[in-house]
Amino acid sequence: MTLGVDDYRYRPVPDWGDPAIRAKIGIVTAVAADANDRVYVADREPNDVIRVFERDGTYVETWGKDFLKRPHSIWIGPDQLAYVTDIINHTVEICRLDGTVVQTIGRRGQPGVPGAPFNRPTWAVRAPWGDLYVADGYGQQRMHRFTPEGELVRSWGVEGAGPAQFRLPHCVKVDPRGRLLVIDRTNERIQVFDREGDFIEEWTEVNAANDLVIDDREVIHLAEAAGTVALVDLDGRVIGRWGRKGAEPGRFVGAPHGIWEDSHGDIYVCEVPFDRDRLQKFERV
Repeated sequence: MTLGVDDYRYRPVPDWGDPAIRAKIGIVTAVAADANDRVYVADREPNDVIRVFERDGTYVETWGKDFLKRPHSIWIGPDQLAYVTDIINHTVEICRLDGTVVQTIGRRGQPGVPGAPFNRPTWAVRAPWGDLYVADGYGQQRMHRFTPEGELVRSWGVEGAGPAQFRLPHCVKVDPRGRLLVIDRTNERIQVFDREGDFIEEWTEVNAANDLVIDDREVIHLAEAAGTVALVDLDGRVIGRWGRKGAEPGRFVGAPHGIWEDSHGDIYVCEVPFDRDRLQKFERV
């Protein structure tokens, strides 16, 4: 079976990952790969850890049990640090790839006052210019910008469907043009902001989505909750979609929630439950 759009063609890798570890995995919500293509998976409740695998699925280690309460997302930057949001601790944990915490943004176990960081933050990303951007989506409809040192610069957003309003800002990424792409999930759109946090435009061709990754050809791979991966250009135009519902490899039994592309062009997709949780690998062909 091959899947995909145009020259983005993939072959599902059945039963990727160590079977003993797969049998233990709970709700898997996000995935990222480092510079060596090691794969890091946010294994949410009941485990609340980060699982680490080699590219071929060999299990490496598990970390985070001593400080994570409910990891929601993981993003690995060019600095080879892992940025993990925790929706029970109300924090962003910045970690070395062995799980050593180098910085915590927020106070563990203490939600911020309304409008302030954090109340169940959903995603965090470090921009090329050093600032940290955090989607604070499950507990409030906010975005936050921090300096490289972790000082809050700006917060914005209220509930609604207008510009710079949100109904679940679920994920934030920085595109090659230096803009912030914020997945406004329940409003079924992506809002585009400049680095200051000022609204530029919205993209409404997309479905309700959870995560995105941008490849070196400036194509966005968007994990849509309906069970598809959409390919979108940097002007917000949908190039095509692939994926369908089903239990077989290459289909989605749940909602695609996390997505990553490694240096070989292989795609990893996490699904959260409708029927069951699953992490799938799609090998580029």
